[in-house]
Amino acid sequence: MGPKSRNLHFLPEAKQDIADAFAWYEEQSLGLGLEFLRCLEATIESVERHPLMHPVVFGEYRRALVRRFPYVVFYEINASRAVVHAIFHCAQDPNKWKGRLTN
Repeated sequence: MGPKSRNLHFLPEAKQDIADAFAWYEEQSLGLGLEFLRCLEATIESVERHPLMHPVVFGEYRRALVRRFPYVVFYEINASRAVVHAIFHCAQDPNKWKGRLTN
C-alpha cells in the first residue's frame, strides 16, 4: 500500500502568492519562474503524501520548505484535506504571514 494522499485545497491568497513569485522570478531570469514552480510542486506533493511530516509552527499551521528557493508553504490539516493558506518568502515580516493565518 502506498502513502495516503489527501485532497489539497489552495485558498485564493495562496494562489496569488504563487502567481506573484512566479512573475518575480521570470522577471529576474527567463525560465527561473518555471524552476520555482517545479520546486514548489515537489513540496506540494510532499504535503499531499505526508502531511504530518512537516512541523507545526504556529497554532495548528504547518510549514513545508521549498527546496532551492527561500519560500515556505503554510497549511493546516482538517478531517478531509490539507488547506494551503500561504506561500511566503522567508525574508518577509513574520507578522505578515501570522496575520494571514489568524484571519
